[in-house]
Amino acid sequence: MLRIIDARTGEPVVAAPARRGLTRIEAHAPAYDPTSLRVLLVADLLVRALELGGTPVWSLLTGEHEQAELHAGAAALGIRPFEDRRDVGPGWGEAQIIHVVRADGTAPTDGVRVAVAPVEEAAVPADADPTAVRLALLSVRRDRAARLDPAALGEARETLVRWRRSVAAWARHPSRPVPEEVRGRLRTAWEDDLDVPEVLRELRRVEEADVPEGARFETYAYADRLLGLELTRDLGAPA
Repeated sequence: MLRIIDARTGEPVVAAPARRGLTRIEAHAPAYDPTSLRVLLVADLLVRALELGGTPVWSLLTGEHEQAELHAGAAALGIRPFEDRRDVGPGWGEAQIIHVVRADGTAPTDGVRVAVAPVEEAAVPADADPTAVRLALLSVRRDRAARLDPAALGEARETLVRWRRSVAAWARHPSRPVPEEVRGRLRTAWEDDLDVPEVLRELRRVEEADVPEGARFETYAYADRLLGLELTRDLGAPA
């Protein structure tokens, strides 16, 4: 059961309190910049985590400026499309409303509030791999400032290359189920206030552990349903 810290109270709350009840995720991005993209990324993680738990989700983007740029930037980062808040009205009967907001901005007073710390490096290189940007942001807890400097992006790019190559190699071996203890640690991590850095640490442990290659493959494919890093992208590529 996913629990998230409500920034209004500092206390954890259940993200989907009504079983199978609709949860609305509303991302508040006032303008296009790396911090607003991080807000959209956290909203995307919430959507993915709730769907993995069987909760229906409705995601919206709220903002007044540079909406086309935000939608395009989100798509480049592998963030699922949002509906435009201006095109919909009330009356959907949500069981829960979660607002994902900038920690340095204003926020609605209703529902649960998830605050996202800023991205300190204001300019993302034009030639940066969008998936490396996504991984660099996922590597830092959302309540801590993130940097998209060359070191962070370089490390993320190297990790993606290594993991995709490994996943493609593991896929050539007989499939094995995700070890239950690994599955449990992954779910415990992302259901504990979306602790994605711990999910990544668990993948690194599996990478080095005495686990059958087929189980490694299934583990990475399973975790990527949350991470959205296209870890299976190189399946079938020449060894």
